[in-house]
Amino acid sequence: MDLRKLKKLIDLVEESGISELEITEGEEKVKIVKSGGGVPATAQVSTAHAVSIPTAAPAAAPGAPPATSAETQQEGHVLKSPMVGTFYRSPSPDAKSFVELGQTVKEGQTICIIEAMKLMNEIEADASGVVKAILVENGQPVEYGQPLFVIG
Repeated sequence: MDLRKLKKLIDLVEESGISELEITEGEEKVKIVKSGGGVPATAQVSTAHAVSIPTAAPAAAPGAPPATSAETQQEGHVLKSPMVGTFYRSPSPDAKSFVELGQTVKEGQTICIIEAMKLMNEIEADASGVVKAILVENGQPVEYGQPLFVIG
């Protein structure tokens, strides 16, 4: 299946009210799943690797908190979530947090975990500095690109 057909199918899913579309053409099989809340639509082709095409994210997802004053007022580097998942500040519920507010961190230091599909992904600081703000509560779901920390 060529890329133009695939793009048309993805556009069709985005514009319609359906959340999933599966098409088989000969030996090729395509499954497109649309997730809510600005998560990219994903197309899976059985004869090729999975492709991810970003959809236009809504200005504010329903039920999502508005931009916090800490986000808009804090100066420094904003570390954003590299994936969708659940945010954890410590390696286990009874363990000490990786970082605390006001703590100095070095680039490459693990500062949190994001659980995605039962896998624990250690997220490292991509800049050195002092943790000026922690923008997500422990155990809360996070979206791709959502600000997690302000490092200054």
